[in-house]
Amino acid sequence: MEQSLIAYEDAVLTLVDEHGGKVVHRARTDGAEGKPLEIQLFEWASQEAMDSYMSDPRRTALSADREQAIARTEIVPVQLS
Repeated sequence: MEQSLIAYEDAVLTLVDEHGGKVVHRARTDGAEGKPLEIQLFEWASQEAMDSYMSDPRRTALSADREQAIARTEIVPVQLS
């Protein structure tokens, strides 16, 4: 499953720039004890930019790959100081 996750994220994260976003950081854990295997920090020009990325047909076309590779996704909006 780890390789499936990495392959999926490698594919969809190439779309971020096109939608006014930036991948600030992409970090991996050991995934033990229910921890997420990968944590990503994005910077978006606006909420609309993120929404556009999330609904990009090239991204949604990979939804079967996503379902196979990712157990859960949690989006937490933050402001950096």
